[in-house]
Amino acid sequence: MPARVKSTVAEVPAHPAPRSGKGRTILTGVAFLAALAILLSLGTWQVERLQWKEKLLADIAERRVAPPVTLGEIEAMVARGEDIEYRPVTVSGVFANNRERHFFATWRGQTGYYVYTPLQLADGRFLFVNRGFVPYEAKEPEMRKQGQLTGEQTVTGLARARLAEKPSSIVPENDLAKNIFYWKDLDAMAASTGIAADRLVPFFIDAGDAPNPKGLPIGAVTQFDLPNNHLQYAVTWYGLAAALVGVALYAVFRRKGDRPAP
Repeated sequence: MPARVKSTVAEVPAHPAPRSGKGRTILTGVAFLAALAILLSLGTWQVERLQWKEKLLADIAERRVAPPVTLGEIEAMVARGEDIEYRPVTVSGVFANNRERHFFATWRGQTGYYVYTPLQLADGRFLFVNRGFVPYEAKEPEMRKQGQLTGEQTVTGLARARLAEKPSSIVPENDLAKNIFYWKDLDAMAASTGIAADRLVPFFIDAGDAPNPKGLPIGAVTQFDLPNNHLQYAVTWYGLAAALVGVALYAVFRRKGDRPAP
């Protein structure tokens, strides 16, 4: 008799391995939730920045029309760590015209310089005053002698805080040899004119619109055009979040529609 062949049947696992499709679905869901959370958080952050910027602009507008205070009051605010930007102030002293520094700038489409001149106070200290704009060809004081004010002067303008560092890496380095500043480095301005740090008032003043002889420098050059695009950014981020939800819903309903009927 032929030998009997014993058949074998492969054992079926009690718990089959999960399908790869289910794993992809979970990963897709996690990625969707993470992306949605990021977009919503960015939109919320921009809303918070919008509220902060609107309050700042309102504060600046209020400060600009406030009565001018004394130099001592501004110095007290600095000592307390308070914001002095754009606060009106009145100060008296004598301009050290031979120590003026030139900050490269444009004014109403014209290239030139803001003239920063140390004002020597009664106590011997110096306060740098942005007297205003002069055209490129009038950089040297000899070209505008009438505007070199002498004797006791009273300046009313806006207090401006010093910069702690260069605002951007793309800003050129100040050229001390040519007396051309590309960012307002108060310490460098003072050192390049021989003013010791202990004789320096630690902020600037932008002079107001009081006219100068022959019209130079042109005062009141303070710019207040602070960008406020936070609402646009918030709408963009929230819009992307809404679009992401729309795409996800479309994918879910399409997948359900593709399933075969039972």
